[in-house]
This record gives sequence, structure tokens and C-alpha cells, in this order.
Amino acid sequence: MYLISYFCGVKIHEFYILRCIQIAKNGLGTTAPNPMVGAVIVYNNSIIGEGFTSTYGGSHAEVNAINSVKDKSLLKKSTLYVTLEPCAHFGKTPPCADLIVQSEIPIVIIGLLDPYDEVAGKGIEKLKNAGCTVITGVLEEECREHHKRFLTFQEKKRPYIVLKWAETEDGFIAPDKKYRKNTEPFWITNDYSKQLVHKWRTEEQSILVGTTTVLEDNPQLNARLWNGKNPIRIVLDKSLKIDSSFHVLDGSIRTMVFTAEKDTKAYITGVEYHQIDFSKNVASQVCEKLYQEKILSVFIEGGTKTIQSFIDENLWDEARIFTGPKRFHSGTRAPQIKGRVNSKISLEKDQLTLLFNA
Repeated sequence: MYLISYFCGVKIHEFYILRCIQIAKNGLGTTAPNPMVGAVIVYNNSIIGEGFTSTYGGSHAEVNAINSVKDKSLLKKSTLYVTLEPCAHFGKTPPCADLIVQSEIPIVIIGLLDPYDEVAGKGIEKLKNAGCTVITGVLEEECREHHKRFLTFQEKKRPYIVLKWAETEDGFIAPDKKYRKNTEPFWITNDYSKQLVHKWRTEEQSILVGTTTVLEDNPQLNARLWNGKNPIRIVLDKSLKIDSSFHVLDGSIRTMVFTAEKDTKAYITGVEYHQIDFSKNVASQVCEKLYQEKILSVFIEGGTKTIQSFIDENLWDEARIFTGPKRFHSGTRAPQIKGRVNSKISLEKDQLTLLFNA
């Protein structure tokens, strides 16, 4: 049991919803396609139970919170706080709303309504019909920000899209090919920035690059520098120029290839191939397919042509741009983007600019 105090001026419901958001972040990168929900159970101004959404296929936040309560008799006198409306349908697990009712929790405080068709008010209706007092909309904007991946997927019918690249002080992401000695990355930024990128990879469900990036850099697209789940690898390869000698097709991680090649004899066993029309809007077609595959977020790492295609189709939500202390004078230009600057951060001599699609 944890005793809680709060500062003057902070409303008590908001205090506990903030705690829900805080613990929900423990599920970042592992819960998709489920949202990363946080739940807190309070009795007599003390937290007696907490939970966040388990890895996909496991228990939801409300279930974990209820199960964490040692004295279950207190549930009948407690309040449940949760970032997102409890589910009311059978999926991988039974409805959370049913368990809340069975536990006889009398008050439920919800940050945000769930837009998913199978829930969308049905969870609240089930709770109210059972006699629960339900309060909604507590720190709604903060909960929307927390659940941005899930909400983008549900409301815009596409993944949440994060763009990332590193550029030199003079605006290049790669030098001229004559300076490239082998198919290995040409580093612009330092080791701290590199490790941060690997951390970001564990937070998104998938990672996407174009053909040129693979042919020139031979990236592994995993999270070897950070402890966490590797993202699904997605590669745009119109003519299947990438062969099995490249890391992305080594079969170690689930990999999807978008191609125009219809001859399945050229396909590599264990790799998922999806045909699209490269003469039309590629980014839109990719987003449509990823939505069908229930992929909530995608981290796009290059190259310029691939990133620019998503910018030009206005299919992006965040951009994370590193500027390293180097100059190439010529080479491949960095993507061109306009957005709302959220923050600028220094990592030794590297500068990181975070943009949102305003």
C-alpha cells in the first residue's frame, strides 16, 4: 500500500490520472496493437493497486491493477482510475468492464473515451448499468497525447508516423558515393544519439526504410544498443534489388517488403511481400496496408526520397532531426519539412530538433 500526498492546487482526480499515465508508459513498445493503458485503484486516499497493459495477448491494465490488490474486500469501497475507457468486448482477453463490475468497484474515473468501434461508450454503459458511478474526461488532453498512437490508428485509419534522420551542418544526409568505401552507415552523429535512436526503435511497432538506404548502409534495423523489443522491419523495394546477403532479409525479425514485382519466384521464404503501384502515392498505399496489418506506429529512418514521400503526402506526425558537427559540401540533401518545433536538445555536439505536424 502506498500513501499519497499531493500539492496544493492539484485536483485529486487529476493526480491519480497522472499516475495512471506514468505507469502506462511501462508498456511502450510492447502492447500494440492494444493501447498502453494505465490503471490505479485508490482506497481511503491511498493507492492499493496499480497496473499497466501487458505485452500483447496478456492482461489489460485494469485486470493487472485489480489482481495487484492484496485485500480484495477493499475493492467494494475503492475508486478505479484509468487512462482509457475499459473494454466491453471479448478479444484476446475477457472484457475489463465485466471484471470491474464483478469486483464491485463503485466508482470509475476515466481519462478518455475509447473510439474503437467495439468499445466506444459500451464500456461506460456497462459500468453505469451495473450501478457504478462513472466520471469521464479527466485530463483528457494529456490522455490523448499519451494514447496518440492508438488514437491515430483508430481515428485516421493509419499508423502514427515518426520521421527520423541525421543531417550535417550544411544540410546533407549522406556524402557523395565516391567517398563510400563499403555498404556500412556513414555516421554523422555521436554514440549518444545512436543509442537514443535504438531506444526509439523499441518504442514503435515497426521501422521503415527505402531501397537506397539498404543498398548503401546495409542496416540491421534492430535495437541492439537498447534493451527492448525489435520493431517489425519494413522495406520499400520496387524491383527487388535487395538480396538475402543484406541484414534486413536475414529472417531474424519479422520483415515486410513492399514491391512492384509480381513474380513470386523472386520472393525469399520467411519474408512478407506486398505488391503496390509505385507510379501512384506510395506512402498512402503503405499506410493503408499497415492499417490492415494492425500496425499502430512506424518509425521511418530513410532515405531522403522515402521520407520526403511521406512529408509530401502529409502522412507524418513527428519528425526527429539530428544535426551533427560535420560538413559534406555535396551529396544527398536532407528532406525538406515544415512543422511546429516542440523542442531542441543538445547531445554533446549533436543537436536534436523535435517537430510536430502542426
